[in-house]
Amino acid sequence: MRALLLLALALVAQAPSVSVIQDGDAHGDPPYLLEDGWEPLLDGSSLAGWRACEANATNDWQAVRAIRYERILSPTQLAGRATGGGVILNGPAGKTANLCTTRAFGDIEVYLEFMLAKGSNSGVYLQGLYEMQILDSWGTTEPLTSSDLGGIYHQWIDNRGIGGSAPRVNAARRPGEWQSYQAWFRAPRFDAAARKIEPGRFVRVLLNGQLVQRDVDVAGPTRAALDVPEGPTHPLMLQGDHGPVAFRNIHVRPLRPLVVR
Repeated sequence: MRALLLLALALVAQAPSVSVIQDGDAHGDPPYLLEDGWEPLLDGSSLAGWRACEANATNDWQAVRAIRYERILSPTQLAGRATGGGVILNGPAGKTANLCTTRAFGDIEVYLEFMLAKGSNSGVYLQGLYEMQILDSWGTTEPLTSSDLGGIYHQWIDNRGIGGSAPRVNAARRPGEWQSYQAWFRAPRFDAAARKIEPGRFVRVLLNGQLVQRDVDVAGPTRAALDVPEGPTHPLMLQGDHGPVAFRNIHVRPLRPLVVR
């Protein structure tokens, strides 16, 4: 019996360790195809459900069927092919109004895919206030900062950047390739007198399937946010004035506890 016990212990010791896998850590297809509760924010043919965030701003966003990227001939441009599709592009020049959902969201899980031209810049603002940075960070050898792809952007106070959170790893893909963000966001909390009692929190952010942020509190709106006070709900915002960017497969669902499989 003792010999059998020792043999069993030896086999356990030699067995490969199995790491805990959490929601979103490993899957083949995007989560909205594998998990319940997701709702698309693009209707596949138009910009219905979206509007220019700024009143009277020029809105050149367009719904197209595909994006063409010429890495050799036009590396700093994206071109839409055929109108009326499920991809949205920030116009021919890549400099137009920021785009907001017509609906407001609080605690939310969001999944989306995006494409950048070389050197381009954009952002996804949860509640229109708290930015997940989008930047062409492909191949950078500099230390990562909150300004890199996967970063939570800093606040802008007294003409300088305050706070922010650099990504844990550089998970950027090269320009012209589709990339993905998946984020779990907890909205700020307020008491009965509308005083903020807890900040907003990025519970978890994946960039191209890699963990880049975990449990990051945002003390207040990040730079270039909507000009609105913090609140329980606000629209989702896509930055449109910093260079060519395209988005597709934007899905949301109410925030749930992260599931350990």
